[in-house]
Amino acid sequence: MHIPDGYLGPQTYVASYAVMVPFWAVASRKLGRSLKARQVPLLAMGAAFSFVIMMFNIPIPGGTTGHAVGAVLVAVLLGPWAACVAVTTALVVQALMFGDGGITAIGANCLTMAVIMPFTGWGVYRLLCRAGARTPPETGGVQAPALQRPGGVQAPALQPRRQWLAAAIGGYVGLNASALVTAVLFGLQPLLAHDAAGHPLYAPYPLTVALPVMAGEHLLVFGWVEAVITGAVVAYLQRQAPHLLPGGEGA
Repeated sequence: MHIPDGYLGPQTYVASYAVMVPFWAVASRKLGRSLKARQVPLLAMGAAFSFVIMMFNIPIPGGTTGHAVGAVLVAVLLGPWAACVAVTTALVVQALMFGDGGITAIGANCLTMAVIMPFTGWGVYRLLCRAGARTPPETGGVQAPALQRPGGVQAPALQPRRQWLAAAIGGYVGLNASALVTAVLFGLQPLLAHDAAGHPLYAPYPLTVALPVMAGEHLLVFGWVEAVITGAVVAYLQRQAPHLLPGGEGA
């Protein structure tokens, strides 16, 4: 899903940078206020995890490849603003040191994978978890204490199966939302930039081609990869380190 240099015209990639600057500023400010010192290593691990899994490209028929991103997983653990910072860090390192994604397209890649994906997936995850939250049981006429979120805010207990399923579904939806926006960016290029004869100057495929291709391969293949990775890691953390998850013991 990394957009290389030469696929987006300046009208698109300059606008993408302009959209991302406020997100980067707000994310940095929010993390500066809310991120605890003990969570900094987790944020660094989230960025490293995202970087590593994006390097594993899965080939599919048609001469193209795709990959998981991990943005929704980081959003589940630390929130979408932290995911924005973590995935942005991974994307910048990949573009500058490994040539994976163009330098001019960093803004566009961050828009799709560091904003659209984590915020969409996190929203789906929260919606599904709220729908399945269970009220703590009462014992002897006295209600049992709810689990504590950071800051002392009480949160209803979550069913473990629902939590990892919600994370998996959030990963699937988030990746497909990101792919959809990427397809729109590609498909708009023939309309935005072409020569006098009407030949596209950048990405040559119109929306009628870009949308079904990107949607098809992510709905059928890569979205499921993202879902499996996200759900599997959350299920593992439920057993081994529940305090890292929202609503987990000792949060």
